Amino acid sequence: MKTPVTVLGLGAMGTALAQAFVTAGHPTTVWNRTPGRAPDLTGVTRARTVADAVAVSPLIVVCLLDDASVQEALAPAATEFSGRTLVNLTNGTPAHARRAADWAIQQGADYLDGGIMAVPAMIGGPHAFILYSGSSAAFERHQADLAAPARPQYVGSDPGLAALQDLALLTGMYGMFGGAAHALALTSSEKISPTEFTEQLLVPWLTAMLATLPAIAKDLEYGAEPGAAGSNLEMQSTAFVNLLDASRDQGVDPALLAPMGDLLARAVREGHGDEDLAAVVRLLRTAE
Repeated sequence: MKTPVTVLGLGAMGTALAQAFVTAGHPTTVWNRTPGRAPDLTGVTRARTVADAVAVSPLIVVCLLDDASVQEALAPAATEFSGRTLVNLTNGTPAHARRAADWAIQQGADYLDGGIMAVPAMIGGPHAFILYSGSSAAFERHQADLAAPARPQYVGSDPGLAALQDLALLTGMYGMFGGAAHALALTSSEKISPTEFTEQLLVPWLTAMLATLPAIAKDLEYGAEPGAAGSNLEMQSTAFVNLLDASRDQGVDPALLAPMGDLLARAVREGHGDEDLAAVVRLLRTAE
């Protein structure tokens, strides 16, 4: 028989996770703060309390709204966690993950924190993956179980590493979306078809630019060769002024772009004009 699993939280993501475990053949117990949530979820056992839900499974998966709701939900069942594995898939920060890990260890449980890189509709499909960090022993023991909702990828023993990389990926995504939104605002100011512009120009351009990221990462990690930057920061900073001026001329708020222009200008002022975007990353790391 496959490992029994308890899922705490039946929002859109929690429901998708529970259904994936059921579909994969895991005896699945669920609990939700609001009774009757996810009435269409079939094949599960509904527990009346958190303690009842935790007591029946060696693998506990929690997916709630935020860190505060996790603390509130788990506290009444603290004595039930000994000898079990707690997997926290609630979106949070590295600090949240490390605090939750400390709590779980105090209760005698193994702890894994997870960053879900998917929307609910993707769970159980081939493109979803989840980053995990924390107890390596727990990951090895439950890796096959955790593959039910999404491909599991272990990123380290520090419980905060999955949350950190989850949020890093999201910042990259939102930065791209922010740039795309500005691009569409610019073109829409002249009644250019958003569909044609996106399909014929924007997506191919962004796809081509993504291919430059490994080189930037390599320069950041190992240092750039002198003169290797094909489009150095001084050139980019000079041209960036045109992006801002054209936006204002077209009646488009440059708020999404202005911080990047300021950062490029700072890099040039501080002597990095002949370098590439890896220098900008270093400037962002203000704690160093």
